Amino acid sequence: MKKRYCVIGLGNFGFHVVKNLYEKGMEVIAVDTDKEKVQKVQDCSSYAILGDASKKDFLLAQGIGEMDAVVVSTGERSHLSTLITLYLKEMKVPRILVKAISEDHGRILEKVGATEVIFPEKDMAAKTARALATPNILDFIPLAEEYSISEVDPPGHFIGRSLIDLDLRKKFQVTVIAVKDMISDRFIAVPRPDYVIKDSDMLILIGKMVDIERALKK
Repeated sequence: MKKRYCVIGLGNFGFHVVKNLYEKGMEVIAVDTDKEKVQKVQDCSSYAILGDASKKDFLLAQGIGEMDAVVVSTGERSHLSTLITLYLKEMKVPRILVKAISEDHGRILEKVGATEVIFPEKDMAAKTARALATPNILDFIPLAEEYSISEVDPPGHFIGRSLIDLDLRKKFQVTVIAVKDMISDRFIAVPRPDYVIKDSDMLILIGKMVDIERALKK
C-alpha cells in the first residue's frame, strides 16, 4: 500500500518536497492558500488543494489526520506553522516534519508536537561545508547521537587493501556495511573481511560522522 503524505505550504521548499515524493510513486496531497501555487503543483501531486490549513476543520475535512506524515512549510509565518503543528499533533499524525525559521521557533515546534524540525538553509550549509572539507563523502543519512550512514569514495590509502587489513571497526569504530562496484553495478551487503577494495567501489559506512572523517583522512 502506498504511503500517504501531505505538504502544507508550497513555496520553493514545499514544492520540491511534493515533486520528489510524487516522482517516487507516493500519494501526495499539496495544500496552500495561494491559487497560483496550487495550480503550479497540480501536475506533480496526487491532489492539489486550495485551502487554509490553519483551520482545524479544514484539516479534518481533507483527511489530513490519516496521512503517514505531514510536512509543514509556511515560510516566515511562524505562528501558522506552530498552530498547524499543534492541530496535527491533536489529530495523532505519526510524523510531523516542520520547517523552522529560527532555533527558538524550532524549540517551540518540538514542544507543540513536531517529530522532526527542519532547517533547510542550515542543513544545506552543513552538507556543503562537509562536501568541501571531506570530498570522499558522497552523501550521508544522519542518525541518532551523531551517527550516520555515509556513501563514500574510498580514499587512496584504502585501495588495494582488505577490510580486515584496514580494521576500521577497531581503529575508528566505523563499519563497512555494504560495497557497490560502480562499473559492474554489483552490490555486496556485509562484505567479507578479506574483501579487497577497488578504486571503482563505493563504500557504505556506519559510525559517528567525526570517526568516518578521521578514517578517510588517515
